[in-house]
Amino acid sequence: MSDLVYILNGPNLNMLGKREPHLYGHTTLAEIETTVRSVAAQLELRCEFRQTNSEATMIDWLQEAFEAGAGVILNPAGFSFRSIPVLDAAKLIERPLIEVHITNIHKRDEIYRHSLISTVATGVICGLGVQCYPLALHAMAGMLRAARS
Repeated sequence: MSDLVYILNGPNLNMLGKREPHLYGHTTLAEIETTVRSVAAQLELRCEFRQTNSEATMIDWLQEAFEAGAGVILNPAGFSFRSIPVLDAAKLIERPLIEVHITNIHKRDEIYRHSLISTVATGVICGLGVQCYPLALHAMAGMLRAARS
């Protein structure tokens, strides 16, 4: 039986490819999802790939991932820096939680440098563009396998 991983994306990531391409590139979220599903299948992971602009929906999905016993790859986007409710929901996750950011948040304006989610994440991948997603999947697969051993 394959492990379940939720890949959750926060606000404005539905605009990838259009929004600030000098920062985020030209790859769309749909293209990322195609890549993620392919890599997940190769790694024998089941995945739920979702995006929301709603804080409440993100909280619901994190709670759902907790109830399902899933690992989580989370690009919290703007929820990273101010959302205590998303942080509290992320604290529920008992399997690995990997935070990803397409840009290097540590090189951005001060407001973007301190992610609340990082304080509870198992690991963080940032600044490697859309490659952060397949890298996170590989890391997740390894951690989930190690936990079964």
